[in-house]
Amino acid sequence: MVSAVLLARAYDHCQRTARQHYENFPVASRLLPARVRPAVAAIYAFARSADDFADEPGVPGPDRLRHLDEWLARLRHVAGAPSPGPAASGADLVFLALGDTMRRHGLPLSLFEDLLSAFRQDVTTKRYGTWDDLLDYCRRSANPIGRLVLRVAGYRDAHLDGASDAVCTALQLTNFWQDLERDWAIGRLYVPADHYRAAGAREADLHARTITPAWRTALSSVSARTRELFTVGRPVCDGVHGRLRWELRLTWLGGVRVLDKLDAVQFDVFRHRPVLGVQDAAPLLLAALRWRRATAADTLQLRRVAGPRL
Repeated sequence: MVSAVLLARAYDHCQRTARQHYENFPVASRLLPARVRPAVAAIYAFARSADDFADEPGVPGPDRLRHLDEWLARLRHVAGAPSPGPAASGADLVFLALGDTMRRHGLPLSLFEDLLSAFRQDVTTKRYGTWDDLLDYCRRSANPIGRLVLRVAGYRDAHLDGASDAVCTALQLTNFWQDLERDWAIGRLYVPADHYRAAGAREADLHARTITPAWRTALSSVSARTRELFTVGRPVCDGVHGRLRWELRLTWLGGVRVLDKLDAVQFDVFRHRPVLGVQDAAPLLLAALRWRRATAADTLQLRRVAGPRL
């Protein structure tokens, strides 16, 4: 039996991790209901550590995959072990809190396994041929987080899950366009080949750190499709209640604002990488206060236009 003191220490470790790492979008912020924050922080700390394994600089790919395999083994162990072993390290504390969170909220192991499969893919896959290939990656790298947050908050609704998936994918894609320079520096390109080739863009231009008109066309295209996903997912911000509703609305608005900033610099992230800062707080809060609820007609019309590609 794990002592209450040790469990509190484990959750505190996860919450410190969450506060130290987020950039654009709040993680376990004060806007979340207090009862939800520790569990969300435990989920984030688990995913953050695994993501760091996938991106460890100077570590050979096979070693990074081995670290992820060890993380998966520990995940499966803690999912089936109501009394984990002694907590002697930061990783032990993460799994102590995560195991408690999984049992307390009935979280499915499969969502965590999806996350790890996406992190493995980051080690082995550096290019994406089609938009659908990229969406499949986002289905595993981003969408589980939204579903887990909904479960922790007490929501089990297929419609909310679908809307959450759209928002989480849109947030992931927004980060890709924002981080094009950073990803390129480590050999990754998330813009699908079918999009940039259709625009006449070349990888050689990225080697030259140049966003050409062709690349602007390609990035404008994927940005537009990202906005469609934000629109499709908007109902999740209205389908929850209390403080979570404000958290989701601000997160949604923050993602769209980053896209606006990318548009403003014509996607030239080699010269300027747009981020959210203190100066964005007031406009985001005002937009949240003026929020217009999505209607069923809005979503239906978007789905008719976008079709199955979403």
